[in-house]
Amino acid sequence: MPFPVLNSSTPCFFCFWLTSILVIFSHHGYGYNTGSTAAVADHKYSTIIGAIIDANSRKGKEETTAMKIAIDKFNNNSNNHKLSLIFRNFTGELYQAALTAEELIKEKKVQVIIGMDTWQQAALAAEIENHAQVPVFSLAASASVRSSRQLGRPTLIQMGSNVSEQIRCITAIVHSYHWRRVIAIYEDDAYGGNAKMLTLLSEALQRVGSEIEYHLSLPHISSVVSDPREAVHQQLLKLLSIQSRVFIVLQSSLPMATHLFQEARRMDFMGKDSAWIVTDSISSFLDSMDTSVIPYMEGALGIKSYYSKSSSSFLEFSTQFQKKFKSENPEEDNAQPGIHALRAYDSIAVITRALERLGGDDTNSPKMLLRNILSSNFSGLSGKINLEGGINVPNSNSMPFRIINIVGKGYKELEFWKQAFDNPFTREAGDRINSRRNIRRVLDGPVIWPGYLKRRVPKGWEMPTNAKPLKIGIPSNSPFDMFLMVDEDQIEPQKKYTGFCFDIFWEVLKILEQYYSLPYEFHQFMGTYDELIDCVYNKTYDAVVGDVTILANRSKKVEFTQPYAESGLVMIVQATPEEPHKTWMFLKPFTREMWVVFGALLVYTMFIVWVVEYWSNNPAFRGPWKSQLGTALWFIFSSLFFAHKETIQSNITRVVIVVWLFVALVLTSTYTASLSSMLTVRRLEPDIMDVEWLTATKSVVGCDGDSFMRKYLEDVIKFKGANIKNISNEYQYASEFQSGNISAAFFETPYAKVFMNQFCKNYTATQPLNRFGGLGFAFQKGSPLAADVSEAILTITENGILKELEDKWFPRSAKCSSTETYELSLGNFKALYLLSFATSTICVLLFFLRLLNDFNRHQASTSIESIWMRTVQLMDNHQLILLLKDRFNLSSRRPHPQLEMNGSPRGGQR
Repeated sequence: MPFPVLNSSTPCFFCFWLTSILVIFSHHGYGYNTGSTAAVADHKYSTIIGAIIDANSRKGKEETTAMKIAIDKFNNNSNNHKLSLIFRNFTGELYQAALTAEELIKEKKVQVIIGMDTWQQAALAAEIENHAQVPVFSLAASASVRSSRQLGRPTLIQMGSNVSEQIRCITAIVHSYHWRRVIAIYEDDAYGGNAKMLTLLSEALQRVGSEIEYHLSLPHISSVVSDPREAVHQQLLKLLSIQSRVFIVLQSSLPMATHLFQEARRMDFMGKDSAWIVTDSISSFLDSMDTSVIPYMEGALGIKSYYSKSSSSFLEFSTQFQKKFKSENPEEDNAQPGIHALRAYDSIAVITRALERLGGDDTNSPKMLLRNILSSNFSGLSGKINLEGGINVPNSNSMPFRIINIVGKGYKELEFWKQAFDNPFTREAGDRINSRRNIRRVLDGPVIWPGYLKRRVPKGWEMPTNAKPLKIGIPSNSPFDMFLMVDEDQIEPQKKYTGFCFDIFWEVLKILEQYYSLPYEFHQFMGTYDELIDCVYNKTYDAVVGDVTILANRSKKVEFTQPYAESGLVMIVQATPEEPHKTWMFLKPFTREMWVVFGALLVYTMFIVWVVEYWSNNPAFRGPWKSQLGTALWFIFSSLFFAHKETIQSNITRVVIVVWLFVALVLTSTYTASLSSMLTVRRLEPDIMDVEWLTATKSVVGCDGDSFMRKYLEDVIKFKGANIKNISNEYQYASEFQSGNISAAFFETPYAKVFMNQFCKNYTATQPLNRFGGLGFAFQKGSPLAADVSEAILTITENGILKELEDKWFPRSAKCSSTETYELSLGNFKALYLLSFATSTICVLLFFLRLLNDFNRHQASTSIESIWMRTVQLMDNHQLILLLKDRFNLSSRRPHPQLEMNGSPRGGQR
């Protein structure tokens, strides 16, 4: 049961203290001084420090030795002030820590307390001792990001690392390798201390799109002393049904961690494609633990507190520590100091520095001592010490953690992690399979993963094996055999399972097998597609291969691959041929705009021909204006059929006519071909125009009842359930249409294409009314295979293999290959029209310019006038006629009456 949050002193604590007074008197402890009690008393000032530790654990042994060394160093260098150290052996009970602290303060008069294995124990001790203002140093890691003062415990000083920073580092690794699901493992402390760590980890993973699939609580080592290995085995059995293989060991004692990794390796939880990450609670012992245990952890990544091993102070301390530790603990094989020893040493250093800053009269003042302790800021053996607010706040430029890879009987350092960045790892992946997935390699240097995997990053998922292949469900009731078909008479998989979807799977398998084997087995499923998706969700099947539509509600249950085919809602209805003998059928080849522009161009060309020929005195274009208009119109119209007989005199007119005849040739040929096509090729007209008409008239429609389509028609399109008929196969649709049982059928886009390819002569399809996610394969949530298969689908799409498969299974029928005829629009002949218009315009302008030039030679006396004024005068006085007669030598014609009145000579004489 989790211990309640301690924000203030509560009466229950003191009641418990009264009932547990016997525990105090029965508790065993020991003291440590550099000399006799009398010798300490000879000094002017003395300070007593209480240490509450587990003297039987490796952590407690290191802390004891380190604190003794620090005490000796201070006492040897101080003449007026001496420190004494009183130890209390502590076995782990939460309330006993508080009672022990109470006893040390009241009976032993200690002025500072150091130790305790968990943050909860230290917090409870500080909660009870707040009134005494005795500083309590916690050497355990804390899961809180708030300062002790903010938590209402101003006397609590945290020397251990903050778990929240380690969790940020773990999250960065998980996110960089795209592991979607993890398993959290921790040793239960019976006080709910792990709940905070789990909450922090869960929230951090959710921010990067991952989650904790399962959290495994191991019993406390003290509760399974008789057979801890069997207890671990029973807990690990629970993970056999979990497919995630990313294990994060949040917190564990060293003995329990040893049993955990030994049993995990024996049960094959540390095989290929698994990943293990351990926090500082385990990796901090790698420097000092028995080297025979380390190989069981090979391949795991560890987060280890950083400290310098090359400084002179550390080297001096390490020499003293190893000598003293070996003499006091001969049963230990490794005497190297770890981070726990360094923190214990630095805790004494904080106290001694605070005492040195106190005046002689203030050494017994708890408040002044606490104030000086909280102002500590120096570089210790464990790193930068900055106790602002009671929390050791590392410098933002420091490197608080090292990421290590456990290999053989030791480990190698891979990377530093800085808390100032959420994801500081930016190097690109070197192996091909990771580069395909756009994974950034987060660690420097090659990583040896569990199972001695080096060529690629583990999937973090239970990958299929020959003993346990990938269980793939396949729909046994696909509406179209071209997508999925199973021939029970065949034995070879690629002959037994055929169809478009299976061929895609075979191609994907070829790509994946370049990187890892993928044993599989097919299981036919009798049921709806939604029920098949549920079987993946409840882990009956590992995946689904088939024509499964990607939908939003299905994506909440399974992981879909990249779609290999588009999908949308298509309505197919019966169609009748368009009648070819309609009254205005002959107008169909051209659009209305086309006819209008054609008529305008015809009139414009007629006008140009008349103007040029009239002023060229062509007798065919002279006479009454009605006759002139009729002649010009007949000439242009008959030229469409090359039947014109009128003689052309002007070369300019001939240029205009040549271009016009070319345009006429193209237009008439095109018109003839288009009209012939319309009269001979049958065009279909749908009997039903839209969905609204179907719903309004309550018409019966058909669809595949085993797919999502029926529910979609009811919920989205608003068809009544009674007006929807389930149709089981592709051949039943035609008979239902012919018998009149359905007025329309609704398909997904791929199925509609197949149906129309077979029955194009009698049916017509609409454009997709709504769009869906496409057709794809489905995997369990978090499965890395979904991403690999998606990339393989993209690969065969880019390589053109998918198009070849589509042509293989869905070839276009010869009877449906006739091209639909369309009306020809203005855009089809825009260039021709512009050519004809521009030619006619340029020619008439050239004609007038030549006339004007001839007129200028006969009107030299009026040269001072502007060209425009002379042109107007010429036209007003009708003198252009005389000029034309002189030019063309028309002496046989009667001169213009106006010229006779002016006395101009007749018969061509000037």
